[in-house]
Amino acid sequence: MSILVDNNTKILVQGLTGDSGTLHTQYALGYHGTRMVGGVHPKKGGQLWHGSVNGGEVELPIFTTVAEGKEKTGATASVIYVPPAGAAGAIVEAIDAGIELIVCITEGVPVLDMVKVKERLERSSSRLIGPNCPGVVTAGECKIGIMPGNIFSRGSVGIVSRSGTLTYEAVFQTTNAGLGQTTAVGIGGDPVKGTEFIDMLEMFLADDETKSIIMIGEIGGSAEEDAAQFLIDEAKRGRKKPMAGFIAGRTAPAGRTMGHAGAVISGGKGGAEEKIAAMEAAGIRVSASPARIGATLADVLKG
Repeated sequence: MSILVDNNTKILVQGLTGDSGTLHTQYALGYHGTRMVGGVHPKKGGQLWHGSVNGGEVELPIFTTVAEGKEKTGATASVIYVPPAGAAGAIVEAIDAGIELIVCITEGVPVLDMVKVKERLERSSSRLIGPNCPGVVTAGECKIGIMPGNIFSRGSVGIVSRSGTLTYEAVFQTTNAGLGQTTAVGIGGDPVKGTEFIDMLEMFLADDETKSIIMIGEIGGSAEEDAAQFLIDEAKRGRKKPMAGFIAGRTAPAGRTMGHAGAVISGGKGGAEEKIAAMEAAGIRVSASPARIGATLADVLKG
């Protein structure tokens, strides 16, 4: 088992023909044969996309709409590399087509656009990861997004992070510690996004293959505190797994914006110390340094 994606997941690429879409689709196809089944472009439907994977030529069909692509390929997931102005529209198109998992990599999507998307999302059965996220990888099976595949190894750690860069760190360090990963999810750091920590923690707690969890938060908002309370409540029901964590932005002065999330610390809320205290109260061992996230989890597992 794993969460969200596996080697059977079929993925459409919205924004395939752009530079980012082309580059990362090639990398995905090269990662254990991730099943990228086609692209979507309103003006290039019927054409073929040509790429190169491991020295060989590959081609994928381009569809005019997500609905057409889903109908002809059986895709259940899509990844979005569309520029910011069109990203919200691309998400809504995927929702309307009934795509189960939508991963929006695009950075800089206007917040007001995302508020409308969120309303639409809540009336649907789709799950959105992002925007402004590095994607989702199930180790050894499926890679959606921009995370480097070569740092992954199949194992037992579930990773969820608001920070893109620190998602990579957690993956790299757990590989080096010999623990490996089930699935790593970068949920993105924007204030309005599709998926929060609690959603991912619920999945990891329910996944038999995931034996421990790393949760990486950032200053601003209350997502980490909410997640900590969720973990406390679940532990009372007998659902608990060993966890390590980290909070990015600990050095931010009060009232200042820091990081891509545009986090502002004010009124004693959203600061690193409050988040760390909440996480520790929930049984998460919080690493003092981003360089020791993997080692911190290894220490927890040693008891």
